[in-house]
Amino acid sequence: MAEANSTLAGSGDGRLPRLIAIGAVAGLFSAVFGVGGGILVVPLLIALLGYDTRTATATSLAAIIFVAVWGTAAHGALGNVEFAEALLVGVPAMAGVTAGVAIKRRLPVDVLTYGFAALLVAVAVLLVLE
Repeated sequence: MAEANSTLAGSGDGRLPRLIAIGAVAGLFSAVFGVGGGILVVPLLIALLGYDTRTATATSLAAIIFVAVWGTAAHGALGNVEFAEALLVGVPAMAGVTAGVAIKRRLPVDVLTYGFAALLVAVAVLLVLE
């Protein structure tokens, strides 16, 4: 895990361009499809940068702060945001995150990784069947 947490400055291993590319793609997907963090950033951090599942999900959540603020401002300026409904989804989601972090602390990384992969496959199947 030390590799995934190494400093970016002067690392010379191509981490910085990969992180920037992941962020740019996540921003694009976030604006177009409303997704980016868990569906895109987490798998890319794992596959391209060697993060473990715990670190990838936590890093993705931290990155979402910036994406969410910027995206909300951009869509808000266009009148596309239902702020009351966003509040009704967002506040309970904070409780869900709290419970999820507590559960995640108790699960082995392999269980998290395979569970996440199963979720992605299930979502893909549901989208195809619609």
